[in-house]
Amino acid sequence: MHAQQKIKSLVDQLNTVIVGKTAQVQDCVACLLAGGHLLIEDVPGVGKTTLAHALARTFGLQFARVQFTADLMPSDLTGVSVYERGKEAFVFHPGPVFAQVLLADEINRASPKTQSALLEAMEEKQVSVEGETRALPHPFFVIATQNPHDQLGTFALPESQLDRFLMRISLGYPDRGAERLLLAGSDRRDMLDGLLPLLSLDDLAALQHQVLAVHTAEPLLNYVQDLIAATRSGRWFLQGLSPRAGIALMRAAKAQALIEGRDYVAPDDVQAILPQTIAHRLVPVGDAGRGAVEQVRAMVESVPLP
Repeated sequence: MHAQQKIKSLVDQLNTVIVGKTAQVQDCVACLLAGGHLLIEDVPGVGKTTLAHALARTFGLQFARVQFTADLMPSDLTGVSVYERGKEAFVFHPGPVFAQVLLADEINRASPKTQSALLEAMEEKQVSVEGETRALPHPFFVIATQNPHDQLGTFALPESQLDRFLMRISLGYPDRGAERLLLAGSDRRDMLDGLLPLLSLDDLAALQHQVLAVHTAEPLLNYVQDLIAATRSGRWFLQGLSPRAGIALMRAAKAQALIEGRDYVAPDDVQAILPQTIAHRLVPVGDAGRGAVEQVRAMVESVPLP
């Protein structure tokens, strides 16, 4: 099957569960095809966890779900060695992080100590437990959900961890038509059992390879560098994008181009994924009077197209 048809089938199946959120669903698919981790932020009850489950099932990946709470310990994620008398030795019991997709539900309800246990896993695709480094399965994705910071019992994610997420999206409330379908239809969670895995590991690896092969012309690279330089100018944000963030932006733009059926990145692809890819890494200047996403969009308007 052609790459475009495979991607369309992924998006179409996800849209049967998450109704009225076509743009956000496409962003999720772009994020995973680019090999990045995904952060879904919104108020409780809008479908964050359901979307994460649907992504894991549709991509045909083994997944584990962890409900993050204030008393969750790092060993609850990474695993622990237990002495077994029959073997007269300590045997390592891997934690849920040893899955191809880790659904970190309400990640910002865990303490910073537990959140930091994911840093090595998300960046290096490995964990160090009791002096030994263990590789995680391939592919390895973290799909995390978090509630707004002003809700009780939440801990703000540190900048170092936010930087590990390729994209942050927000679902928002459904429009009237989509909500009518939700009210009149069956429970969305019941629909998860009927989702079919649409990709094999080879299919996913092939699509990710195609993402990396998407062409970027010199004028396009100049445009991306102009955007990165604008974030560092001090006019829009307190601190600019790091080189790692710039690389993440290019990967996301290539995935967006592939979803649109192109083998080259256009400025439209960069603009389409820019707020989702960089806003969570940036803090607007004090007199901005708007949030990070709105500040990114205002900045884009000031940077000329190639």
